[in-house]
Amino acid sequence: MLQRLPRHSRQVIAYAFSGGVTAVAHYALLIGLVELAGVDPVPASLAGFALGAVVSYTLNRWLTFEATRTHGEASWRFGLIAFGGFLLTGVLMHLFVKVAGLPYLPMQVVTTLIVMIFTFAGHKFFSFADRAE
Repeated sequence: MLQRLPRHSRQVIAYAFSGGVTAVAHYALLIGLVELAGVDPVPASLAGFALGAVVSYTLNRWLTFEATRTHGEASWRFGLIAFGGFLLTGVLMHLFVKVAGLPYLPMQVVTTLIVMIFTFAGHKFFSFADRAE
């Protein structure tokens, strides 16, 4: 059924599914670290992001982008985009939670949406982009 959809539509659906699974991993670790272990929300968010990056790479390489690059080529590219997302997450969460004093969980949702746009574009056009022949 999904195969009948245009490639871009399939990618968006697969990216949303992969993002959902990634978000569950990220938020579970974030909430567990903050609520159960008493870790500050900013480093807890970054730990969740790191876990989510592993889940995201696996699912997006397999489901979303139908990668034509080798694992070696795609992984360093993915890492570069993920590092940008990691930095963006840290900056936004610091500004929202530490500077503005807003609650960490709603601000993580806002941060996730912003970072998701950045990482989708980066992965589509850089990490998993078709090789130039």
